[in-house]
Amino acid sequence: MEKRLFILRKIKLPAFTLLECLVSLLVIIGSVQVYQGLTQVLSSQVHYLSDKRQEEWLLFCQQLQAEFEGAKVIKLDNNKLYLSQRGQRLAFGQSKKGDFRKTNANGRGYQPMIFGLKSSAISQNGNLITINLTFEGELERSFIYAFEKES
Repeated sequence: MEKRLFILRKIKLPAFTLLECLVSLLVIIGSVQVYQGLTQVLSSQVHYLSDKRQEEWLLFCQQLQAEFEGAKVIKLDNNKLYLSQRGQRLAFGQSKKGDFRKTNANGRGYQPMIFGLKSSAISQNGNLITINLTFEGELERSFIYAFEKES
């Protein structure tokens, strides 16, 4: 029987020590904290982008109001709004590249006003023009402008 005990004492089995357990716990805690930090950064980026989209929309509305002020509607054709302003004929509408832009009536020269559009629809009801825009995040916005009645 003494021989057996002697043999068992010489066999070394790998064991999970307390030190190894503490190191593994530190690694797990560190990984969770990194993951939590990354999700917080991602969340703040999403909030920043949504605020940025709102700022772009407000700037777009201000630009359209400035462009439409004092202008007269010529026609609404092919989802484009044609205006006459200070002797110039201008066109406003969505381009094939996904932006809403201002051009002259012939389509030459362009000024993109807002980007990231999925679709747009322009409608007219008397002197009231409604521009409905759908952005690539399924965000929908409407711009309504009442032109002065022609006398």
